[in-house]
Amino acid sequence: MASVIVKELEANDLKVQNERLKAKVDALMQSLQQYEAGASGKAASTAVQRTKIEEMSSEVIDTNPYSRLMALKRMGIVDNYENIRKHTVIIVGIGGIGSVAAEMLTRCGIGKLILFDYDTVELANMNRLFFQPHQAGMTKTNAAKQTLENINPDVVFEAYNYDITTAENFEHFLDRVSNGGLGNDVPVNLVLSCVDNYAARLSINQACNELNQVWMESGVSEDAVSGHIQTLLPGRTACFQCVPPLIVASGIDEKTLKREGVCAASLPTTMGIVAGMLVQNVLKYLLEFGQTSYYLGYNAMNNFFPSHVVRPNDDCVSRACKLRQAEYKGENAWSPHVWQSPEELARIGNEITHEDNEWGIECEEDTMATQAAEEVAEVATGLKFSYERAVPASASSNAGDLVQTDENQSLDDLMAQLEGLGQK
Repeated sequence: MASVIVKELEANDLKVQNERLKAKVDALMQSLQQYEAGASGKAASTAVQRTKIEEMSSEVIDTNPYSRLMALKRMGIVDNYENIRKHTVIIVGIGGIGSVAAEMLTRCGIGKLILFDYDTVELANMNRLFFQPHQAGMTKTNAAKQTLENINPDVVFEAYNYDITTAENFEHFLDRVSNGGLGNDVPVNLVLSCVDNYAARLSINQACNELNQVWMESGVSEDAVSGHIQTLLPGRTACFQCVPPLIVASGIDEKTLKREGVCAASLPTTMGIVAGMLVQNVLKYLLEFGQTSYYLGYNAMNNFFPSHVVRPNDDCVSRACKLRQAEYKGENAWSPHVWQSPEELARIGNEITHEDNEWGIECEEDTMATQAAEEVAEVATGLKFSYERAVPASASSNAGDLVQTDENQSLDDLMAQLEGLGQK
């Protein structure tokens, strides 16, 4: 009994220490914001910060930050746009794609964002969108949280600065996926992979296969002119290890591929395009409108946008993936969703009739085609019918009217027979 009390006291003490540390961090962040505002020549007190909004409104006024988003509902694109506030999304990797995706979701009014990254902001990142020079040296998660909270205080944020590929951190990552949603210990709605390495993708893949968690993967090529997004449904579409890149399939340590003084190219345009495609896909999936992209590529060189569905591999090396595949066999077999417009759905099952059309057009039987079918066409010399030729009734004659010929008869005899027919 005493040991239990001691453990409870220790737990409470750790909780108190954690709260104190959090308070110190918040105070430091506030001081930093004041310093940055002073350095820019603007007093911190003059910065515009709006108050939180409890419910989304479709009222068209200049002070409503959601009026243009709610217009999607008014125009019939989305049934209930306000449901966006019920959803939680995890973003792993707050870099060129992840930071822009986080800003887009924040501006769209997502309910909660959980951010993961272990890197810091550098001046070398300024060729990309989102981060600013004065944030150099800050962790990407804290810098993103600071900016995003100022953009939309209605969104709930969690930020974790660590590498998810380590054993200890992976367990915590699993916990946030399964318990990080809005409410009491509920799963998140979606996980976004915006990382630049395969090790992190494998960790996300393993976690989502284990938890049957839908996730979306994204990436930009090393030459910065192509990219892709992909929706991964455990057991239904291919996981990251079903069709792995060559480096993953070969078991090569990707760290050995990096060359000193050489870095991958990076274009804010390509990353912005891929981030836009990713968040557009997130909104369609969460709010259930339009066609969700299972795989959508982009090649800037020839403006190519390939799109297809990648099926799971029965011989996938991931045991968790195979277990999920077994859940969607037989009667539970999955088929890709195909979006149809309301106009198309309205036409399905409706018999097409012409009697009541507004132009008064009627369809009659094609008598000319019927007559043509009854007529026997002449066949050119050297050709013959492949079926027995029908003789029209009008062409029939009595046997007595037929001229009997014999090859041994002369021409005079034949002429006499013809004259005899003419006299009848």
